[in-house]
Amino acid sequence: MTYLIEGRDGPWELVVGLEVHAQVISQSKLFSGASASYGGEPNTHVSLVDAGFPGMLPVINRECVAQAVRTGLGLKARVNLESRFDRKNYFYADLPTGYQISQFTHPIIGEGAIEIELADGSTRMIGITRLHLEQDAGKSMHDQDPVRSFIDLNRAGVALMEIVSEPDIRSPEEAGAYLRKLRMILRYLGTCDGNMEEGSMRADVNVSVRKAGEPFRTRCEIKNVNSIRYVMQAIEVEAVRQVEIWESGGSVDQETRLFDPARSETRSLRSKEDAHDYRYFPDPDLLPLVIEEAWVQDLAAHLPELPDAKRQRFQDEYGIPRYDAGVLVAEQATADFYETVARGRDPRLAANWVIGDFFAALNRTGRTIQDSPISADALGGMLDLITDGTINGKIAKDVFEEMLESGESAAEIVERKGLRQVTDTGAIDAAVQAVLDKNPDKLAEYRSGKDKLFGFFVGQVMKAMAGKGNPALVNEALKKVL
Repeated sequence: MTYLIEGRDGPWELVVGLEVHAQVISQSKLFSGASASYGGEPNTHVSLVDAGFPGMLPVINRECVAQAVRTGLGLKARVNLESRFDRKNYFYADLPTGYQISQFTHPIIGEGAIEIELADGSTRMIGITRLHLEQDAGKSMHDQDPVRSFIDLNRAGVALMEIVSEPDIRSPEEAGAYLRKLRMILRYLGTCDGNMEEGSMRADVNVSVRKAGEPFRTRCEIKNVNSIRYVMQAIEVEAVRQVEIWESGGSVDQETRLFDPARSETRSLRSKEDAHDYRYFPDPDLLPLVIEEAWVQDLAAHLPELPDAKRQRFQDEYGIPRYDAGVLVAEQATADFYETVARGRDPRLAANWVIGDFFAALNRTGRTIQDSPISADALGGMLDLITDGTINGKIAKDVFEEMLESGESAAEIVERKGLRQVTDTGAIDAAVQAVLDKNPDKLAEYRSGKDKLFGFFVGQVMKAMAGKGNPALVNEALKKVL
């Protein structure tokens, strides 16, 4: 479905491209041995290279290069065996050298693509223009003193992958789907943790509008948006602003803007720089980066199973619906948990419990899979009790809640509380007869044609047996008598 912005002069088409800055998972920074870990006291993860001391020379981090190549392979993109680093010159207080080492004309990764799925089940391919490596800047801190700002260089020099999409995105929903899919791929690969709230993944959002069939009009860049929800809101707000300008006879200026979610507006930050404004030139301290095809192939051979492939395998191997498979592979930990539960068991029953009661319990208690009191093996053990007839589905829900509270196994709870379901047909027949004797009016109504009362009788028998009756045997006994 095409997303259009309605203006006074008719509909306008939205055109969006995203530049995602993803912090590389590595022990040390891109060009120094300082720690790349998040947090720490200000200026405790800083080397002389990061601080821009004269005479300090950058040395490339092999693992950061490997992480970029893995990401490129995961995006089905072209890996360039030769790439180069440039100096991007600009002057910020938190950029000690006065330039950022980045890649401009010769990035390490070329064209690729990501397939996204939308709420209506349709899919679209979003092109990747490039992925290049660069170093992060430091952080200006304006809230530490009434009149002074401070600089924390812990982040300076940390490796970033800038992943630039083609301007293929046509709605806020597509932008959200793209970011979620990209983050999922990065997490599966182990190349970026995708924690937008910590700033390790953030997006610059390029937005323009046009009439159908027109060439691209002037775009504006919304800088450093740090949540998927805010990206979607910023796109919508900025598109409406641009439509109003064009329809009033004005023209949109190419500029960098900031999104204010509290006021739901974008504000001008500065006129947009072009490449020549940064005075790019090859970094004289770094040779061209040359990697071997055999090394790339070795990295490719050791990539993990990625989300799309895992989703298809779950559908084929476990026979679960596409939607369920998509939910289960959204996070690597969830997929691993499900596979442990499903191994050797009914995979549909496992999927229903993981997606249903288990996820609901995690949400209710504010826990994650990692700190869940119910392990995959423990949940699987409970499903075994359902399958072998020890407990029924109703009792299982009570047992599950007890497992959540106590951390005991299902078998321990069932024995301790005497919850084994009754499969003695004599006891079930007696309970059925007692219910029928107690409800002669309902029995007469049923036999006069009110078939829907069958469910009433099932419920009464189960109630009389404290929920422990085997449902299949209860149904069978009732059918025989009625």
